[in-house]
Amino acid sequence: MNAIELLKEDHQKVLKMLDEIAGTTERAVKTRTDLLGKIEAELKVHTALEEEDFYPAYKAAGGKDEARMYHEAVEEHRAVEKLVLPDLLKTKPDSLQFSGRVKVLKELLEHHIEEEETEMFVDAEKLLSKEQLNTLGEKMAAKQKKLKAQG
Repeated sequence: MNAIELLKEDHQKVLKMLDEIAGTTERAVKTRTDLLGKIEAELKVHTALEEEDFYPAYKAAGGKDEARMYHEAVEEHRAVEKLVLPDLLKTKPDSLQFSGRVKVLKELLEHHIEEEETEMFVDAEKLLSKEQLNTLGEKMAAKQKKLKAQG
């Protein structure tokens, strides 16, 4: 599997969970709590793969535009990891505030994923060879398996 395919699969998994959690009501405390835990775990692994493996390879293969996109993507991760997600994790799942914060998280991630898939990944396919993407994908898949096992 190449690196881009692996990341796109992760994106679909996270988007599906975000749709599920956004469709819950204040009464679905257990569902909301479980889904949020799964979303947090997926994002932690996914972010590590992107920031430690994919983004550096992308940035190294490109120029100034790629460096700019790299920094923007890292900043979007930071906004989710350090601001939105921690607040959401401290919010009571039976509150309207929880629904609002889920909506913000969902919108941020949808925007981020769309930019990656329509700009960064398209660009990366031009900058990196199929062989490079496959080698990177194998490395990322092994790391993903290890990180998920560590839980």
